[in-house]
Amino acid sequence: MVETDGLGQDSAPGEAAAALRAILQTQYLRYLIITSWALGLLATLGTVTAGLWFVGTLAAGALRGAVEKRISQRVGTGWGLIFPLVATVTTAAWAAAPLLAWFSGTPFGQPLALSLLVAGYVLVFAQLRSSPRQAMVISSPYGAVALIIAISLWGSPIFWPFMAVVPFTAAGLFVLVTMTMMREERIRAFQAHQAHLIEELETARDKANAANEAKSNFLGIISHELRTPMNGVLGAAQLLSATRLEATQREYLSIIRNSGDNLLSLLNDILDMTKIEAGKMTFETVDVSVEDLHRRVTGPFQAQAEAKGLTFEVCQEGEIPAVVRGDPLRVCQVIHNLLSNAVKFTDTGAVTYTVRGQRVADRRVSFEFEVKDSGTGISSEDMARLFQPFTQVDASSTRRFGGTGLGLTISRRMANIMGGDITIQSELGKGSVFTFAVEAEVVEWAAPAPVEEISAEVEDGRQMSVLIVEDHPVNRMILEAWMGSAGHVSATAENGQLALDACATQAFDLIIMDVNMPVMDGLTATRHIRDGNGANTETPIVVLSASARSEDHAAGLDAGADAYLNKPIDFVALAQMMARVGEGREALREMSGVDIQAQAAA
Repeated sequence: MVETDGLGQDSAPGEAAAALRAILQTQYLRYLIITSWALGLLATLGTVTAGLWFVGTLAAGALRGAVEKRISQRVGTGWGLIFPLVATVTTAAWAAAPLLAWFSGTPFGQPLALSLLVAGYVLVFAQLRSSPRQAMVISSPYGAVALIIAISLWGSPIFWPFMAVVPFTAAGLFVLVTMTMMREERIRAFQAHQAHLIEELETARDKANAANEAKSNFLGIISHELRTPMNGVLGAAQLLSATRLEATQREYLSIIRNSGDNLLSLLNDILDMTKIEAGKMTFETVDVSVEDLHRRVTGPFQAQAEAKGLTFEVCQEGEIPAVVRGDPLRVCQVIHNLLSNAVKFTDTGAVTYTVRGQRVADRRVSFEFEVKDSGTGISSEDMARLFQPFTQVDASSTRRFGGTGLGLTISRRMANIMGGDITIQSELGKGSVFTFAVEAEVVEWAAPAPVEEISAEVEDGRQMSVLIVEDHPVNRMILEAWMGSAGHVSATAENGQLALDACATQAFDLIIMDVNMPVMDGLTATRHIRDGNGANTETPIVVLSASARSEDHAAGLDAGADAYLNKPIDFVALAQMMARVGEGREALREMSGVDIQAQAAA
């Protein structure tokens, strides 16, 4: 059916297809109506006539249904006239029923004919109520029957009573079509309003997403930029602690270092949160010694618990492999947060850290890191919002404990990204149990051979010549002072261009190169040193950056560096690198886990 006011128009093939589908959905009712009409004819005309009409009309209905299905998805050019034509022909079979009843000569024949005639009009206009012109064409066989009956009554007393039925029927059909069109108009208006609301919601959503992305970018930039001056604060405090200080001065220095560590932790939390929200959180997959991981996790908090008078218990249960593959930094970050909260919120009693391992395959293990405390506990109402960002159980102005409320949120999201989860069991006043569950790939079930400890001392105590390339004056001062305390001679440069100038006139044993600098950045300077023919072409280069992303590490190594250190600088790691400088670039790369042959091939 073409659902337009003009037959065969191609302007709205979608509406035509929709009308056809509406008819197809009710085609089985067509056969029910045919059966009911046949029963009426059976009582009035007899078995033979009613049976012949029933079979003929069923055949016409089946033919119409087949044509409707065939053209329902192809209403368009050339198809718009086919359905009205087929429908008009099949309607003629229906129209035969009132014609047969009128001329049957039976006492109830004429009333039955009038009933079937009006019912036929109503059926057609009800189905095609949104296309009145098509309804008039398709119902034309009923009009022909009505004309034949009117001609047969010409001059008889009931001619005018019969004609009076025409406006009655037309008025009913007009009301049916008008009410339907008004209702559909209201539906279209509602749909248009709904589409407008959806468009406004989508616009608001896009604006909210853009604002959230801008916020994440801003927080990421700020937290990243703040790490550089924090390196100066903590580095200076570290150097100052190595000097002779009075008791009061050492106490003040302790406050500086603790406050700096807390601020650095806050910056890391903000940076991690923005990375998670932006979907840019990266996870490394390296071989991890479970024993080393165990020491890194428990060491700081055992001392904190003992300082508060708490019992710190460590347990291992089940099958625990020696070496697994995973991201030790992220795993430690999650467990550190759980242990930190346990110690913080426990005043008396004990904190128990339990590691459970269960073999799930030959090279697969399931871990449960459980942290149990005897602290304040958490109510069921507070547990429902415990993992929401920027949310704390005690959010009052008189709360005892500070913090941003990001720790548990970041920990759980990190656990989810690693394929695990964090669950909690707690009762108010009786403590809490947090469980971090995650699976890992097993490298070695048995403990590997002990690794030879690397000394931080330079071999033979020889003096080294070091070039420090750093744009921040405090960082230059710290590195220069640290090198001087070890007996090394250092030269400094504020940017990559000055570093190239220094390398052109002097050979160095080691170059420490910052990445982000004005005039020329560290990676560009490193490439120029490696591509040149100067005295420092094969000098080991260690690059420094405030970024801890693995892709930034790879960029530094691709530029020709031999090792990578994050800010704030780990002086122990730097000392270990310096101890291997005398063995050449290859030794330094092996220490950093870089395949020099793969780098050379690249």
